[in-house]
Amino acid sequence: MNCPFCGYFDSKVIDSRDVNDGIRRRRQCLHCDARFTTYERMERASLFVLKKDGRREEFDREKLLTGIRKACDKRPLTSDAIDKLVDEIESELYQLGGPEVPSTKIGDLVMLKLKTTDHIAYIRFASVYREFEDITSLKEEVDNLADRTPSPPADQLPLFRQDDSLSKIKSQRRQRR
Repeated sequence: MNCPFCGYFDSKVIDSRDVNDGIRRRRQCLHCDARFTTYERMERASLFVLKKDGRREEFDREKLLTGIRKACDKRPLTSDAIDKLVDEIESELYQLGGPEVPSTKIGDLVMLKLKTTDHIAYIRFASVYREFEDITSLKEEVDNLADRTPSPPADQLPLFRQDDSLSKIKSQRRQRR
């Protein structure tokens, strides 16, 4: 391991600890005595994704992470929670055991995980993944989701406005002021 400070080719390991999916090592350069941290992850066998158009491309964890982060943008999910979600999906893909996995399988796994994690992120991802043609098909998906989920907390605004509930919310806001 080359020192990031002086470029010397050798260092010693001062401390090693297990982290989520690998090992964290604290190192010290044998030339300049600077300390730095490295992270090691086990490299798994290559996994290829079969795209809808028939192409094959190597599985890219960063691409998956980027897509999920876009769906979770401005949602109350921590970066750690999103990373854990991606770790779970990646682990399930490798547990399938095959060298290839269809992109639809990945999309279905993401939707399944997001549905239980954050409903708004789920709808965002579904709107891109399922390529809704019109607002009716999107509304049907939201209705299906609303039918299967418990009612939201009392302080959360409804997804769709209703005249009588809107007037209640406005009166509650006036009372707070």
